Amino acid sequence: MRQLLLLTVAVTSFLPALAQAQAPAGATTSPVRQRLGTIKGIIRTSDGKPAAFVSVGIPKSGKGANTAEDGSFQITGVEPGPHVLQVSFVGLQPQQQTVAVAAGQTTQADFTLSESAAQLNEVVVTGASTINRPATASKGDIAPLDLPQSIGVVSRTVLADQQVNRLGDALRNVSGVSLTQQRGGVAETFSARGSSIGVGGAGGSIFKNGLVSNTQGFPDASTLESVEVLKGAAALLYGNVSGGLIINMVTKKPRFDWGGSVEMRAGSYGFYKPIIDVYGPLTKNLAFRVVGTYENAKSYRDVVTQKRLYVNPSLLYKFGEKTDLLVQGDYLRSNITPDAGVGIINQNTDARLPDETPRARFINMNWAYNVTDQASGSAVLNHRFSDQWRLSAIAGVQDTRVHGFGAAVPNNTIAANGDYTRTLSAVNTSERDYNAQLNLNGKFDTGFLHHQLLVGADALRIVSTTTTFKYQDASGKVGSAYDKINIIDRSKYVERLDVPGIIDTARTTSPSYRFGTYVQDLITLSPKFKVLAGVRYSYQKTRQTTIANLDKGRERGGVAADKVDRAYSPKGALIYQPLPTVSFYASYANNFIVNTGTDIFLQNLSPSLVNQYEAGAKTELFGSRLFANATVYRYRNGNFAQIAALDQFGKPNGNTNIKELTGETTSDGVDVDLSGSFATNLYFNVGYAYNYARYTNTAGVTGSPVEGERLTNNPTHTANASLFYTFVQPGLRGLKLGASAFYTGQRLGGNNNTVGQAPAFNRLIALGGFTTLDLSAGYSYGHFSLLAKLSNVTNQLSYLVHDRYSINPIPPRQFLTTVGYHF
Repeated sequence: MRQLLLLTVAVTSFLPALAQAQAPAGATTSPVRQRLGTIKGIIRTSDGKPAAFVSVGIPKSGKGANTAEDGSFQITGVEPGPHVLQVSFVGLQPQQQTVAVAAGQTTQADFTLSESAAQLNEVVVTGASTINRPATASKGDIAPLDLPQSIGVVSRTVLADQQVNRLGDALRNVSGVSLTQQRGGVAETFSARGSSIGVGGAGGSIFKNGLVSNTQGFPDASTLESVEVLKGAAALLYGNVSGGLIINMVTKKPRFDWGGSVEMRAGSYGFYKPIIDVYGPLTKNLAFRVVGTYENAKSYRDVVTQKRLYVNPSLLYKFGEKTDLLVQGDYLRSNITPDAGVGIINQNTDARLPDETPRARFINMNWAYNVTDQASGSAVLNHRFSDQWRLSAIAGVQDTRVHGFGAAVPNNTIAANGDYTRTLSAVNTSERDYNAQLNLNGKFDTGFLHHQLLVGADALRIVSTTTTFKYQDASGKVGSAYDKINIIDRSKYVERLDVPGIIDTARTTSPSYRFGTYVQDLITLSPKFKVLAGVRYSYQKTRQTTIANLDKGRERGGVAADKVDRAYSPKGALIYQPLPTVSFYASYANNFIVNTGTDIFLQNLSPSLVNQYEAGAKTELFGSRLFANATVYRYRNGNFAQIAALDQFGKPNGNTNIKELTGETTSDGVDVDLSGSFATNLYFNVGYAYNYARYTNTAGVTGSPVEGERLTNNPTHTANASLFYTFVQPGLRGLKLGASAFYTGQRLGGNNNTVGQAPAFNRLIALGGFTTLDLSAGYSYGHFSLLAKLSNVTNQLSYLVHDRYSINPIPPRQFLTTVGYHF
């Protein structure tokens, strides 16, 4: 908070001098700037259809906007007088017209593109990989060059061309973001800038259409319009989220023109997946869309199979020009064989991966299963009071239920010779998330300052339930022991095949609540200088658990008392734009981490505050055909929670639940992104990231992390590159070729070491870097398309390691193809 106050004072003191410096020579700076005007209009295609996501701007001043789904746009804060207005779309030649703006008035400027809706859609499908428009996850419709934060967007073009099925495959296209873990083969964990995010819950950092989403069972990426990544601290907008990144999945929306597609995707290991997508108008004001998929596949892993059904219906109703309501729902049924991978040999002394075992070796029971049923519904009401003010209200609920049965994870249970004593473990959980958001966006002037204001509030209630069990075999014997196998030589022991019975013993209900309110303002001081400042207040309450003892038929409260956390999350940034197409920024922000345990006086531990310092440069060149971004950052958690050295009486502390905020972690790094499309038939994107996340101050306290040790699950280097080209020459027209390469550098799996740990062995698993190469080829003719991909061409072998038990090999060389009909 102190840093934000200092920034505010400095900017306030600097404003008069800056305004004077920006005034033309010989001019007198007035305390009240001349009233500005507004340009608004609608962009249509040659056949009268609205042109969405087209860039509209004034090259001389750098002001601009992007068209909405209905083709409308508006540019506020325009100086009176004649201006050249330019319309551009990635892969197309820009168009211009001159408009006259009057002070305090709105000027109408409509455009008609030379392309039809079908041709524009073809540009999107065959060309543009990244349309540089505001990410919805930023909530404030701030233009990319004005946003002092690094953002990555994986567009529907990339999702389609790479035939992406999983969220992890999509995020490989964003620099610095890596899939580092697979939790039992049924969920994914991602990392960026020294932080990790997983399935979801109270601290969830994965969103769908702006609402917290539980991603157990894998979200279906083939049904998404795009995937947005906000790197760095997003606590100002979202509260208790990861400091490294948040992910927002944007689903496909209804449209007021008829269309759709039917596809069949098939590939190696018996994979097949039909996909249907149909949209259109039901009435003049009501449109619909239905997206559905079914997936059935075996695996490169023995025994493993998966069956998935997903359907996503949605309706869009327009009450008028200013108000619309979007209602969406989806349902996922996922039946996946739980797979903790190949296991770790001899974890207690000299842990190593079992290199002598094949990639396909499966060590769970053959009958193991994991079934996820997930349903969600949401409603978004948008209302525009005027060209400058709009309100968005969002409400949603998601219900996730998981039940499964199989072997307990092989954590510290595999001997040096490969012997593994399997025990039973079942899961029966449910989580219901209730979301609500309210965002008010406004644009207005105060004197010579122009404001782009965001005021909002959000609330989240999560109720999760878990069940404990006991197990009974056919003879009536109760216990969790099952059998012994050898993961190297499976013929060494006779393995059991029977499925024991499951008896519920207790059910624990854990409710939690989150509430936050925030304000953010982007202030234009002059055409070259802007300031962004904002702050959020967050309140979180974790209620005492309720435990229903099913054996004895009674209910009792949990041991832990209610826990309340409060935090302020400020953000401030200075933006300098020497040219309309170039932007430099420096920013400060923080996020908070909720801690478990108590201080030495047995009071709940306060949240840890993580300071983030970031500087970056962005440029948009060649009529929006090339976009580049480079960022350097430092994160420092100066009050990292670690085990207290002494208790409240000054005696050595042996209780691992008693902690103090005296440790420190630091994460330094660089992100670079470059994407472009110089023609309708060519696009590329390239990214590179470096990260150095480590413990920088642990005070040598017994039980604290080791000083200087890198944090697990954070690759030092990552890189990505993709290039797709579609031939337009006679004889080759419709032929598409593409290549994608992804590099994940050296990283540490397992668990970080602690001072004086017992037993005294290295808990880290060193993982080498690896590169995968994918090659694609396809052909389209009329309404039909065919696309094929060979992934991991060189058949690289590496592992995704979750803690010390889920050791999953990456997929080998595979073939995948999609045949589609588009109407």
